[in-house]
Amino acid sequence: MAIPARSQYYLRGEIRDEKNKPLPYARIFLHSARMFYASGAGTGSFGINTRVLYDSLTITLDGYEKSTVRVRSDQWQTIILKAAADVVSKNQNKLISSTQDFTQAEGNKWFSSDETYFQLVENEFVDAVKYPLTGYSLNVNKASYSNVRRFINMGSKAPPDAVRTEELINYFNLGYEKPDTNEVFHVATQYTNCPWNKEKKLLAINASARKLDLNKIPPGNFVFLIDVSGSMDMPNRLPLLKSAFRMFVKNLRAIDTISIVTYGGYVQIWLNPTSGADQEKILKSIDQLEASGDTPGESAIKLAYQVASRTFIKGGTNRVILATDGDFNVGETSEKALDELISQKRQSGVYLTCLGVGMGNFKDSKLQTLAKKGNGNYAYLDDIREAERVLVLELTQTLYAVADDVCMNVKFNPARVKSYRLVGFDNKKDALKDTASNLEGGEIGSGGNVLAFFEIVPAVDSSRAQDLGTLELKFTQNHDSIVVKKKFTINGSFSSFETMSNPIRFAAAVSMFGMKLRSSGFCKECKWSDVQKMAKNAADLNNHAQDEFLILLDKAAKTYGSSRRRNND
Repeated sequence: MAIPARSQYYLRGEIRDEKNKPLPYARIFLHSARMFYASGAGTGSFGINTRVLYDSLTITLDGYEKSTVRVRSDQWQTIILKAAADVVSKNQNKLISSTQDFTQAEGNKWFSSDETYFQLVENEFVDAVKYPLTGYSLNVNKASYSNVRRFINMGSKAPPDAVRTEELINYFNLGYEKPDTNEVFHVATQYTNCPWNKEKKLLAINASARKLDLNKIPPGNFVFLIDVSGSMDMPNRLPLLKSAFRMFVKNLRAIDTISIVTYGGYVQIWLNPTSGADQEKILKSIDQLEASGDTPGESAIKLAYQVASRTFIKGGTNRVILATDGDFNVGETSEKALDELISQKRQSGVYLTCLGVGMGNFKDSKLQTLAKKGNGNYAYLDDIREAERVLVLELTQTLYAVADDVCMNVKFNPARVKSYRLVGFDNKKDALKDTASNLEGGEIGSGGNVLAFFEIVPAVDSSRAQDLGTLELKFTQNHDSIVVKKKFTINGSFSSFETMSNPIRFAAAVSMFGMKLRSSGFCKECKWSDVQKMAKNAADLNNHAQDEFLILLDKAAKTYGSSRRRNND
């Protein structure tokens, strides 16, 4: 419901904590109009037009308890938020997958030049009798695949912690099925043989998000936050980004707004908010970018959010697009400090997309932190073709979200499942150590889908048609704080792997590829030749990405198999 132009009252007030400190970017839901607002960046104050004397507000902010208050619109409101009991620290770690009450072992640490990656701990088999309930975060980040591709194309082995198997699988958007009318997601499950372990079974869970009508996509407010520091002065960094943004700009509409904030030596607004109709002005501004200076990333992020907030479009798409090699060296630079900074900014209703570039000093861990905390996504651009895929071919997936905080909870039936293991979705080591960690949902863009595999040890004969368990998909829709829960039954009907659809068999090959790259102990018996054969039999050769994967797979087999060819193949 839109508020009439002639509002009768102006509701004003401020949001503060228990120590009387102003709270910026608190999310304010006005019940009478069913619209969201945000408290001011510096003072925590707000001013809202309303047509009723008595109204209600619901205030939410990360780290604080949600508060719903009854207000009188002609009186000043001072609203106090209490610190959440379960979030004592703003630096709380978040899990990408979680099994209730289960404690996981730790892994080893790997290094790669000056590049930084979170140390990952591979998921183990879990007893379904003791721990039937598990869950994982749905997100469509695909950075790991293009980053791994970069290493293999150079004839190098990828750092194991750079390999996030779920991102390798979902790079290909496999097995997409359109949701029913008025539904946000379509969820499908399939149960078959596990191709890398003949004694086990494989459960595939695929969640597909609805596609937005391209003719009805709301106006966009995009702020390019571009790193122009000295470290970006290489062909595969700033020049690549300039080419990428040029392609993006050519698809803008007159209703879209572009701003550019740059940081390198100092932070500045390079291009004031400009209509998408003025493409010549925007392109000229991009062409004039040059790299020099240090990297004041913290202050640049703050300025970009300020610009996005000033040009905020209610009901539209508001997003900061950060493009960098992640090498912040001025201001807050640690993952924890960036975590806290971006957690505050997300309350403004502005999303964050991170585009990573470069090699040698690439900071994957920092960009992961920013994207997750910024309620957004993360892609790595290793060449101009990948830039085109992210910002042109899959533009709506990248920039137009249809659901936030998306999680899939799975409850297995111990009568059918003895134990299970989630493939990929491996957690950071620090998150596993933190007893306050909890599952953090992901953002899903228009037409995106997340395919997940569970490796299953059956409890009984898998040919019996009995349910394997239940699923609960949890999410919030854009511009809404109401949590939606959808429940599904996991059909236990078994089909042989040979009868599976090509997308499922291809995804299984990609899973094996990821496990081989990580030297996983759960794929010891599978050979590179097994992965190659499976991928070739299932690939859609008319699909460029799948055809390219076959070439990449051959390169990986040579690079990884050369030292142990006698044993592996």
